[in-house]
Amino acid sequence: MSREHNCPCAESCVLQGALDAIGGKWKLPILCSLLANGASRYNELLKNIRGISNTMLSKTLKEMEEDGLVRREEFLEIPVRVEYDLSEKARNLQPILNDLIQWALTERKAE
Repeated sequence: MSREHNCPCAESCVLQGALDAIGGKWKLPILCSLLANGASRYNELLKNIRGISNTMLSKTLKEMEEDGLVRREEFLEIPVRVEYDLSEKARNLQPILNDLIQWALTERKAE
């Protein structure tokens, strides 16, 4: 059975837009890693996010950068150093993520 999006506000649904920005298998783990560890280099993220491939990390970081959630900073050193960090827009998600964690813990206890 397929699950269709039947939101009454259809194409203008702001909630669906928000879920698109942070949805998917890897965006929340990347957000959580950057929240916990601060600015990180690519290989640090690869090490901290269990199961993610090089291809998926690269693709997801680009998507998050395009959505304004991640900042990519390139340092002109030899060799070039690149760090990824959360934008202010993404940092504003922290209270929401904390609420989701509390909700999940409450539901887990209720089971």
